[in-house]
Amino acid sequence: MNAIHEPAPYYRAVGDEELVFAKAHGLGLPIMLKGPTGCGKSRFVEKMAHTLGRPLITVACHDDTSATDLLGRYLVQGGDTVWQEGPVARAVANGAILYLDEIAEARDDVIVVLHPLSDHRRTLYVDRRNETIRAAEGFTLVASFNPGYQRGFKELKPSTRQRFVTMAFDYPAPDVETEVIVRESGVDLSTAKRLVALGRKVRKLETAGLRETVSTRLLVQTARLIGAGLPPRTACDVGIVEAITDDASVREALSDLASLAF
Repeated sequence: MNAIHEPAPYYRAVGDEELVFAKAHGLGLPIMLKGPTGCGKSRFVEKMAHTLGRPLITVACHDDTSATDLLGRYLVQGGDTVWQEGPVARAVANGAILYLDEIAEARDDVIVVLHPLSDHRRTLYVDRRNETIRAAEGFTLVASFNPGYQRGFKELKPSTRQRFVTMAFDYPAPDVETEVIVRESGVDLSTAKRLVALGRKVRKLETAGLRETVSTRLLVQTARLIGAGLPPRTACDVGIVEAITDDASVREALSDLASLAF
């Protein structure tokens, strides 16, 4: 029976990020990706896991995620008590790439558990089983956070940040972003350029009070709506404007920008 090989996830490199990731992975060093929402961090990790031939386990961090959720817990099933392994323990034991998305959202007890994994020890202690798991060959800890979004909310402590090889991500240059939109959505070049121009105008708005601006991900989704036959103005309203603001005056201003683009 022939093995089925999944195609590599599409990711457009803009620098030496693939080389840095590969070298850090080879040395067993933890990796931090920082950058705005929807700029390609998660897709980059997917691409590198495929390139390096490692399984990928992703955890979306949030306030309700506890160390127990990540390590594992005992459950009662059919009258028996069984151990259910958590995603972090599974990644460590199997030499997977563990991707913690938005690590700054994680609770303090989660960060404490991760510290021994992010230094020379490369171990994970599971207190409920009194067990220490040593990272299998190929294991790499990868985390991401959005420094712009986190400002004024949670900040990563220096003692945590300094454990990681860190790469900064941002929205790509116009020509690269246009290429990504065409590749990911299938729209024509003219439509992609108009969307990129709109995105750049929105990102330059400093007085709109936007908590998040338009991401490459939103531009791709909007392009896909247009490619599916939705009128461009409508696609921009539902794909971009309504996604980034609830303020009526800001929505009107952004809709006017969309009208100029299309």
